[in-house]
Amino acid sequence: MDKILEAVVMSSYPNNVKQGLVRRVIEAAKQPMDSEQCWSMLELSTKLYLTGDTKYKREIGKEVLEVYGHYHPEEFEEFFNVRFLLSLLQEGYGPLGKRSHYVLDYIQLGLQFVLESPSANSIFSLLRIEVLRKVCERPSPKQCAKISKLLTQHPQCIPTGKHQVLFCQQLIRCIGQFQCVSEGEEDIMEFLEQVNKVSGLLQRIWRTQTSAILPSLKELFTIISSTEEQEAPSNALASVVQFVPLELMDGVIRNLTNDDSITDVQMMTAISRMIDWVSWPLGKNIDKWIIALLKGLAAVKKFSILIEVTLSKIEKVFSKLLYPIVREGALSVLQYMLLSFQHSHEAFHLLLPHIPRLVGSLKKEDSNSATSSLEQLAELIHCMFFRFSGFPDLYEPVLEAIKALPIPNEDRIKHLLGQNAWTSQKNELACFYPRLASKSETGKIGLINLGNTCYMNSIIQSLFMASDFRHSVLNLTEGNSQPLMTKLQWLFAFLEHSQRPAISPESFLSASWPPWFTPGAQQDCSEYLKYLLDRLHEEEKTGKRIYQKLKESSLMSQVVEHHYLNKTLIEKMFGGKMMTKIRCLKCLNVSSREEAFTDLSLAFPPPDRHVRGSTSVLPVEEIGPQFIEPPENSSQLTGSPWIQRKASMARDTAAPPMPVETLGFQEPGEAAHPLSGDAVGLDAAKDPLSAFGEQARAPKDSRSVPDLINYFLTPERLTAENKYHCEKCASLQDAEKVAELTEGPHYLILTLLRFSFDPRTMKRKKILDNVSIPVVLKLPILVAPEETEEVCQSGKDRAAPGSGFMSVMYDLCSVVVHSGISSESGHYYCYSRECTDTVPHGQPRDGALKPTFDKQLDFEIQWYLFNDTRVSFSSFESVSNVTSFFPKDTAYVLFYRQRPGRQSCLLHEALAEAGRLHGEPSLHKDLMEAISKDNILYLQEQEKEARNRAAYISTLPKSPLWWRDFDRDKDDDSSSGGCSPAAGGGGSGSFHGLVF
Repeated sequence: MDKILEAVVMSSYPNNVKQGLVRRVIEAAKQPMDSEQCWSMLELSTKLYLTGDTKYKREIGKEVLEVYGHYHPEEFEEFFNVRFLLSLLQEGYGPLGKRSHYVLDYIQLGLQFVLESPSANSIFSLLRIEVLRKVCERPSPKQCAKISKLLTQHPQCIPTGKHQVLFCQQLIRCIGQFQCVSEGEEDIMEFLEQVNKVSGLLQRIWRTQTSAILPSLKELFTIISSTEEQEAPSNALASVVQFVPLELMDGVIRNLTNDDSITDVQMMTAISRMIDWVSWPLGKNIDKWIIALLKGLAAVKKFSILIEVTLSKIEKVFSKLLYPIVREGALSVLQYMLLSFQHSHEAFHLLLPHIPRLVGSLKKEDSNSATSSLEQLAELIHCMFFRFSGFPDLYEPVLEAIKALPIPNEDRIKHLLGQNAWTSQKNELACFYPRLASKSETGKIGLINLGNTCYMNSIIQSLFMASDFRHSVLNLTEGNSQPLMTKLQWLFAFLEHSQRPAISPESFLSASWPPWFTPGAQQDCSEYLKYLLDRLHEEEKTGKRIYQKLKESSLMSQVVEHHYLNKTLIEKMFGGKMMTKIRCLKCLNVSSREEAFTDLSLAFPPPDRHVRGSTSVLPVEEIGPQFIEPPENSSQLTGSPWIQRKASMARDTAAPPMPVETLGFQEPGEAAHPLSGDAVGLDAAKDPLSAFGEQARAPKDSRSVPDLINYFLTPERLTAENKYHCEKCASLQDAEKVAELTEGPHYLILTLLRFSFDPRTMKRKKILDNVSIPVVLKLPILVAPEETEEVCQSGKDRAAPGSGFMSVMYDLCSVVVHSGISSESGHYYCYSRECTDTVPHGQPRDGALKPTFDKQLDFEIQWYLFNDTRVSFSSFESVSNVTSFFPKDTAYVLFYRQRPGRQSCLLHEALAEAGRLHGEPSLHKDLMEAISKDNILYLQEQEKEARNRAAYISTLPKSPLWWRDFDRDKDDDSSSGGCSPAAGGGGSGSFHGLVF
């Protein structure tokens, strides 16, 4: 009968004819038959099953085997013996070099017929040993899947005892070497199915023998932490982790992170490879294990590992959001990586170029998964904006991309940031920040944030960029009896000459710290600036008093006496004077008091007080107070005009409030009126800077800095509860109060009073109004009558005859921006540029210095953005538009520098002369040596870090290039089916790139 069957199978008849003949043979096999005939048929069917070159032949072999196993059990058991199986497993079947791949399938098929036979236990014992030997030989994924299928169907064949643990470990080793060699979608799906069968076997073993789990995980960690492997272990290992019970997670992670035998390099290699597992499709709990290990490393303060891994892997994790099949897990890992990386903006900034494109792709996908991910991603991005504010130039494209998505409230943002930080102790991460390889391309140096010290950093950078002040500080002689000024000199010198990308202002912070400030808390930068300037001023005054006493003892030369009895440096640079006058409206008596100031605090007009269109650049005719009403005796009021101030004050029907649109100088008694168009046009023709006014004109409903200054200079009516006690009348009387600037500072500091106390919330709230900032500002300064006449005759500064005022021009040089909604929180950063005189040395120095318009135009002078350690190029356009893009980022403190003119000619001459005599400031020996030593130390640190980083990077596992995911054309809709980024569409190549 075997000969007949073999002849039929090997014949050239059609399959349907063959099938009929085979049926007859199989039916005949169900009848009683002698042992010799049974053996012949079993040998033939075994040959067909194991070596058949077609699926049809193998199917015939299978059918015959099943018939003889069922109807001739004794003969089958005798044939299917231990020796035969051992030969199959160890030597294979078929000609040498063409061994059958179906041995395991054959054994699984035959086992079902010998389960109750006396030889069953012997067979099981053999198979327990042989399957262990097989997995130690590292079979292919297909063969491993067959072993798993065999052991799943016949668990009696699973190795036991110590062999079982070894079997699990070796099976994991096999999985670690799995590779899918084909890019065809069907082959990939088959590969995934094979991996799932193998990992499913591990799950089955672990369920019955939990003692095998920990040794298995130890082997897994050994594989992924190995730095000796030439090829990275397969991502298929992710399928193993998904079956580890989550209740074991805490113990496993704790043991790993506290194991001293595991080196940092091994740990970093392991976590890097685990993070690559986010690309494994359909894996469960993989993200939970990755996050748990990251948290475990943070708990034992392995910050160097966390930083290196985050920066090297975060872009790859982000790219996986393109794929719906792995998006959920990738997003969870991304959220933790970003929210925990709070000591530096580096990780978030790596993603900025990719965010708009990813957002566009998710919007195009238009699925529930994409919509949910977009909302979570937007929330994450806003958290990063909040934590790392001060980068408007980088954030604008991202903000544009997510503008239509929901914005989380501040409480939600603080909650997310608070619960995910690696550590609550900021100083624990100080040594890891900043991770900057070299100086900014700007050549400027940043300042390290020492824990909410951005308020100080922004002020120091603004003072440093005030070049006249900086040169004066750097030129101070050694032993000047001014300890705080000396520390500032050292800080400025390091900012000027250090090779570091950023330096720590810790020494200066401790010396300049206002005693009422809370350590580690956000502070008001304006308050700090006032305190700092006052301290520096008082310190120098104290030195002057000491030298005055030495002079009286005849121990001081006349030269030194002259030097020390002049104004202090703070007075020279930032000091101005203001005259406050109060006029009694009954007797018209005027009392006045002159005060010094270092900054002007500009309040916002009440909402119902609107100053109509003012330009950014104020022509001189537009500056100055106006009268409310013609005085009864105009001769008493020369140079002291009055109008009603602040709409919130009590109003008098006899003197209705006049909106301050243009504040022109007028003769006493002359009626107030806005400037005519002709007057403005004439002025524009004279002054080329008037063009800037058109460029930077404020929107109709917004405020401008000139609006706030005009409001500040506008007289206010003192009535009702605010009546003035007139000494001449000896009673309370209605009065008018006005402030007039009598001396303009060299550097004008303007503080916009954005913070006010809210009695309902018991907190200081912030006024978020956008205020347009002029690049050039004209300020009215009150001068003596003889000075006014002299100015008018020479034509300088366009003072109006008889008005008592002259116009002084200022250039914007720094803007400190506050990002946030209250003074107790948020972030400070600043825009700055260096404003210097470019007057040729040959120009006559007769007190007639004139603004030179043939110099570099103001808009062309380079702006810089200082944000703690980061310094970047910027522009006046960015300064002007920052609040438009980021409503919580508002200008707070402004620095203007006075142009050479009548009032400031002596100081400008002195500064120019000092510049010609000394050139760049020469630092004293100790300071130069300190900077030189620190630069050498920095180079040594760089060399050491480069070596360490090279060692770390060399251990990072090689993985497919993450940017392929972004470089693919997402607009190609020609393909469909599969698992592409867009809702399941796309070719097999993209899926292969995802997983492997």
